[in-house]
Amino acid sequence: MKIKIYIEGGGDRRQLRSEMRQGFQALFQSAGLSGKLPSVVASGSRNEAYNDYQIALKNQKSNEIVILLVDSEEKVASLAKWEHLKNRDDWELSSHDEESIFLMVECMESWFLADKDGLEKFFGNKFDKSKLPQNTNYESIDKKTLYNGLKNATKQTSKGEYGKGSHSFKILTYLDGNKIKNHGKYSKEFFKYLEDNL
Repeated sequence: MKIKIYIEGGGDRRQLRSEMRQGFQALFQSAGLSGKLPSVVASGSRNEAYNDYQIALKNQKSNEIVILLVDSEEKVASLAKWEHLKNRDDWELSSHDEESIFLMVECMESWFLADKDGLEKFFGNKFDKSKLPQNTNYESIDKKTLYNGLKNATKQTSKGEYGKGSHSFKILTYLDGNKIKNHGKYSKEFFKYLEDNL
């Protein structure tokens, strides 16, 4: 079975989309996913990811699984992921989509907190771990707190203050996938799905 993952991110620059695909592939390998790795589609904006996912579902082949991976952007108040995305983004999803939708809560950068050593390896000297959010319930940390922590932890480093476009996907290649898959409820669900279906 082939898995194709439509992920928000990568903007409209070819180089950034390439970095994103490489970053996720490296993370999947690090997480111990064996056999054929999922195919990663860097869709750009979250709405583009949703649109690409909808088109892919309509054209899905019998030996293919199509899934969507997006940031939740905020706390997930609903038990159902499709309901969260319907309420937040007005996306036309229903309960039958639930199995193929996955969330990074509240955003991909939250995953970084599960491997602070990997972050430190990437940023190098003068990276200040103590400035990162100390709450170990990573999926409960809001985006503003997370971004402020990353900014403050990295501002003295030679790579400079954390920037989504300049750093995010490169960081994925430094992270221990086994730590990321145990980051929280939503990441565990995502990686377990990949393990069960690859």
